[in-house]
Amino acid sequence: MRGKVAFIVVMLTFGSIGLFVTHIDLASSQIALFRGAIGSVFLIGASFFVKQTLNLKISKRNLLMLVLSGAALGFNWIFLFEAYQYTTISNATLSYYFTPVFVMVLAPFILKEKWTGKKGLSIVIALIGLFLVVQPDAGLDGGDYLHTVGIGYGLLAAGFYASVILINKFINGLSDFETTVMQLSIASIVLLPYVWLTEGMNVSGLDMQSLILLAILGVIHTGVAYILYFSAIKQLKGQTIGVLSYIDPISAVFMAAIILSESMSWIQVVGGICILGSTFLSEMKVDEEHA
Repeated sequence: MRGKVAFIVVMLTFGSIGLFVTHIDLASSQIALFRGAIGSVFLIGASFFVKQTLNLKISKRNLLMLVLSGAALGFNWIFLFEAYQYTTISNATLSYYFTPVFVMVLAPFILKEKWTGKKGLSIVIALIGLFLVVQPDAGLDGGDYLHTVGIGYGLLAAGFYASVILINKFINGLSDFETTVMQLSIASIVLLPYVWLTEGMNVSGLDMQSLILLAILGVIHTGVAYILYFSAIKQLKGQTIGVLSYIDPISAVFMAAIILSESMSWIQVVGGICILGSTFLSEMKVDEEHA
């Protein structure tokens, strides 16, 4: 029961990220940089208290995979945070949840997994859902948003996160905790010169609200959330984790509607259900003897 409660808390925490990011007065790349830096420092410090060891002896193969996945993670955050700036949190979240679809499309080529009819159907349903979310009649041309641009950034973020998931399959001999700490650290290292050259590092004019929200994003949404996540998944079955994971996007949509008064047309709602439903369908286990 504790594992379920902890996992639900983590999903609700992840679901609220957009509410915090949209109120931080920094560029998306700067927010991503500080999130990775604060989160990695917190996790390294917390490792002494949660009895998690960090193996610094890393093979060349693992180091290469960690550099690639860490860089992908950093740019995944940048594009997701950009999506929040151009469209609603609901649209950004739904487009970002296209990640499993990208994984399903790429897995047969990268991981040599077999195509199945169920996966094919899932992809078709997801594409229909995306079409319903972005098509003009869904009200994408109103307000101060550039929704199509924002959804495009959300899909780019999903693509980068899908690459993180696939690259992680090639990392061996490291725990999930060690992998995460290394990826967060590498993401910060990779983003540092990028931010330096594009946005600069001058944050002296940052107001107190942004500083507090940035600290919460790094400590709570990254450090604490990952610690709870790793402790929870050890106590839960894979199917339970899959079902509870939907709390993240659903809570993001509801929180945006309640706190920010964001609205979705009924067409977008149907599209969102299709996107989330396609992922659920792909995760359902089928009895191979009756397939």
